[in-house]
Amino acid sequence: MLGIDERALRIVWTVFLFAILLALIYYIRDTLLIFAGAIFLAYMLSPIVSLVERFMPKRRAIALTIVYCMFIGLLVLLGFRLVPVAVEQATNLLQHLPSFVSGGGLAKLPLPNWLEPMRSHVIAFMNQEATSLQAKAVPFLQQAGTKILSGISALLPIILVPILAFFFLKDARLIRDSLLAAAETGRQRDTLAKILADIHQVLQSYMRALVMLAIAAFIAWSIFLSLMRYPYELLLAGLAGALEFIPVVGPAVALIVIALVVVITGSGGILWIVIFWAAFRIFQDYVLNPYLMSAGIEMHPLLILFGVLAGEKIGGIPGMFFSVPTIAILRVIYDRLKERHVRSRLTPEMTRLS
Repeated sequence: MLGIDERALRIVWTVFLFAILLALIYYIRDTLLIFAGAIFLAYMLSPIVSLVERFMPKRRAIALTIVYCMFIGLLVLLGFRLVPVAVEQATNLLQHLPSFVSGGGLAKLPLPNWLEPMRSHVIAFMNQEATSLQAKAVPFLQQAGTKILSGISALLPIILVPILAFFFLKDARLIRDSLLAAAETGRQRDTLAKILADIHQVLQSYMRALVMLAIAAFIAWSIFLSLMRYPYELLLAGLAGALEFIPVVGPAVALIVIALVVVITGSGGILWIVIFWAAFRIFQDYVLNPYLMSAGIEMHPLLILFGVLAGEKIGGIPGMFFSVPTIAILRVIYDRLKERHVRSRLTPEMTRLS
C-alpha cells in the first residue's frame, strides 16, 4: 500500500498506542495511586476476612463489616495510645534540634584531620536547616487537630482508600469473573486466568511480607532502643517500621536518621546502632523475608532500586512503595504472554510432526 510496509506500519501504530497509554497513566497517576492503595489495603485485610468468613459461610458482607469495625477500632486504639507519644517526642526533638546541633555530639564526633576544618561549616549548615525545620514543623505538630479539620479536602484520598478496599473485598470474585468473561476464546480465557492467579499470588505474598517486616522492625527497634536507653525510642522505632514499606531505600534511610539523631543528641553508642542494624537486616533479608515471600518477588536489587527511584519521580513516596509490585506484575504478564506465544508456535510444529 503506497510502498509502505504493513508490518512496519503495525509496529509504529503499536508504539504510538503504547506511548498514549503511558501518557494517560502519568496524567491520572494520582487516581491510580488511590486505587492501588485500596487494592493493597484489601490484600492486607483479605486473610482476616477469609478467617472470619469461615465462621459464617455465605455471609461475606457481615464478615467484612466485622473486620472493618476491628480495623477501625485498632486504628483508634493506636491513635490514642501511640500517636500522642510519638507526636510529643517529635515536637520535643524539633524544639531542641538547633541546640543539639550546636552543642551536641556532632561537635565531639571524631573526624579525620583532613575533615576537621569542615566541621564548623557542616554544623552551621545543619543548624540553619534545623532552625528552619523547627519553625515549620513545630507549629504544625502543636496544631495538628486544627490543621486536619481545615485541610479536610486533602484527606479525601485517605477516606476513599478504605471505601474502595471494601468494594474490592466484597466483589473480588465478581470482578475476576467479569474480566474472564471479556476474553473472546477459551485459550485467551485460560491465559488471563493464569495471569490473574499469578498476580493474586504475587500481591498476597508481597503484602503479607511487607506488613510482617514492618511490624518486626517496629518491635525490634523499640526493644533495642529502650534497652540501650536511647531517646525518642517510640518515634524512631515507628519511623523504622514505616520505612520498611519502601524497599532497599527505606531501611537505609532509617539507619541514617536514627544514627543522626543519636549523634546530635550526644547519646553515644553509634557503633551499636550500626551493628544492630546489620544483624537485623541479615535476619530480615535471609530468614524472615524468604519465609514470607513464598512466591513472586524475586528481582535483582538493581531493578528494585531503579523501580524505587523511578516511582519517586512519578508518584513521590507512594510511587516508591508501589514500584516493586508494579514491576513484579508486569513481569508476570510478560512471562505468561511469552509462554502463550511459545505454545502457539509449537502447536503447528507438533501437529506436522504427528
